[in-house]
Amino acid sequence: MFRDRRQAGAVLGEQVRALGLARPVVLGLPRGGVVVAAEVARALGAPLDVLVVRKLGAPGNPELGIGAIAEGGIAVHNEDLIARLGVSRGALEAVSRREEAELERRTLAYRRGRRPLPLEGRAVVVVDDGLATGYTARAAVAAAWARGAAGVVLAVPVAAPETVAEFEALVDRVVCVEMPGFLFAVGASYEDFSQTGDAEVERLLATTAAPEATEVREVLVDGGGVDLPGTWSVPPQARGAVLFAHGSGSSRHSPRNRAVAEALQRVGLATLLFDLLTPEEDADRAVVFDIPLLGERLSAATAWLRRACREAAGLPVGYFGASTGAGAALWAAADAPDIAAVVSRGGRPDLAAPRLGRVTSPTLLIVGGRDPMVLDLNREAQQDLGPSCHLEVVPGATHLFEEPGALEEVSRLAGEWFLRWMPPSA
Repeated sequence: MFRDRRQAGAVLGEQVRALGLARPVVLGLPRGGVVVAAEVARALGAPLDVLVVRKLGAPGNPELGIGAIAEGGIAVHNEDLIARLGVSRGALEAVSRREEAELERRTLAYRRGRRPLPLEGRAVVVVDDGLATGYTARAAVAAAWARGAAGVVLAVPVAAPETVAEFEALVDRVVCVEMPGFLFAVGASYEDFSQTGDAEVERLLATTAAPEATEVREVLVDGGGVDLPGTWSVPPQARGAVLFAHGSGSSRHSPRNRAVAEALQRVGLATLLFDLLTPEEDADRAVVFDIPLLGERLSAATAWLRRACREAAGLPVGYFGASTGAGAALWAAADAPDIAAVVSRGGRPDLAAPRLGRVTSPTLLIVGGRDPMVLDLNREAQQDLGPSCHLEVVPGATHLFEEPGALEEVSRLAGEWFLRWMPPSA
């Protein structure tokens, strides 16, 4: 049983990642399949696109699928069922014309003028939220092959065993998390199978960028009279920039912060990871917890970024802080009302207690459900930060978010928060 489509996608993504596909493209079937596919794309570090399909419903019984159509003029028909129901060619053509019009409408709405991602020579992962008869997925797989895919993997959280067996002859690999002996309905495998709207599909597609297009540069950041090494990463058409403030004992090479930064880059946000302290300072425990000093360094780095990096010109800026770095981020934000948003991961906002009441930037506090002391500190800080602050608890996660799927959830929450407060018009 899956909690919802996002959680199912995170689990599915780990299984697909184990295949070791080279430069894959992920295609989600709208609507619910795109939500699952977005998590698979995050797990793979792969670009996400939509592959629009429509079920062909039987005349007089539209819930009964007699085939499906997909982009590119692809059509598949259940000839045995069509014959058994006595559906005439004229009736089938009428159903097809109606669904073709809806397919065209949705394609225009979802793509918003964007070209489909090229599939020639690429490994393609076709994702849906589940398979019953599987005819829409059949059309999608046929469309992927027709567009020149070098290989096709079908990935779904749940499917009937007999349907999986049928697809093994149509694709290179089927990845399915659950195969119940009797699949009454796909939704029965989810606690929350609420309908996905067009707006959610459009948002997921609009905020996904191909990670291989990100420009990465090693830089020396002016931290206020001291040079601090950093990594500046800019995806195409970045809509905002996020500066990372790491915690004590960490650095710009932190695998957790780098994983979050890469996830933010995939949704169109530039990132700056840099060391707040010199190696000599990092050995001094007193300096490590000097929140005013760390906050001043972060403010100086923000000013440097705006004047020294041409790609940052005019971009809204946000802060992502972890542990003590979250205290530094809030300390700096208290003097900078133009900071678009702040996100704290397992942070210590209490270390910036004297200034919390002055922070006006929308702030998201993310804490693991199994990190009770830090959770209590964040709940107290939330009161001081006021109505612009939101606390999100990741169930089952400890302080470092090392549990499967926990850091991916942090990345998702952070990305959505920054994008909420960094609209494209900015």
